[in-house]
Amino acid sequence: MKYSIVIPCYNESENLSDLVDAIKKVPDSFEAEFILVENGSIDNSREIFKNINVKNMKLVYVDKNQGYGYGIIQGLKESIGDFVGWIHADMQYNPIDLIPFFEYINFHEKEKLLLKGKRKNRKFIEYFFTFGMNIYDSLLFKEKMKEVMSMPVIFNKELLKFIDSFPYDYSIDIFIYALALKLNYNIVHLPIYLKKREKGHSSWNNGFISRIKQSKKMIVASQEVKKELKYNDRYK
Repeated sequence: MKYSIVIPCYNESENLSDLVDAIKKVPDSFEAEFILVENGSIDNSREIFKNINVKNMKLVYVDKNQGYGYGIIQGLKESIGDFVGWIHADMQYNPIDLIPFFEYINFHEKEKLLLKGKRKNRKFIEYFFTFGMNIYDSLLFKEKMKEVMSMPVIFNKELLKFIDSFPYDYSIDIFIYALALKLNYNIVHLPIYLKKREKGHSSWNNGFISRIKQSKKMIVASQEVKKELKYNDRYK
């Protein structure tokens, strides 16, 4: 198996049918498996999961939600791909959009890579908050960092040797980016068009105030990641 893509699903019952249909359209030639994680949802996602039966998909169940990152970790533990990563289940990122990322890796598979999206089609306020975090993280880690929280996230499976240190919350995205930089991975951003969420509801993005609160949390999380990578000798 070449690629393992984890998709944590928390209260995404309205999107699951579309998500599964989109996954079916990814050509088998890319040798990709998709690992859907029922991440302790409180809607009827689990009942829908029980009816999913697709050859290139694995299903993982988390009985109680312990965070976005925790769900991803449980999926990664089941992965067998040479390159692993994750996307969201809200269909703002369609699994078909992964094809250019797979194609890039196919031509650079001997490199140490971390691929992330360079998001297009966003509102000004979203660019504003992202720009601010780009500056903050670049100054904090003393490395140029951009689109730290963007999807997809795809990297060499060798980074999974540190999986026991991956954060259980959204800061897993910050951690893997900073870890890849520390280990001299080539960070590549490819354009991806962010679509409007049509079904379901975001668990955090509910307006300007929620973005301010999330930005404050990200600042603290970045500081914690910085400490972990700086003072722990295992990351060499």
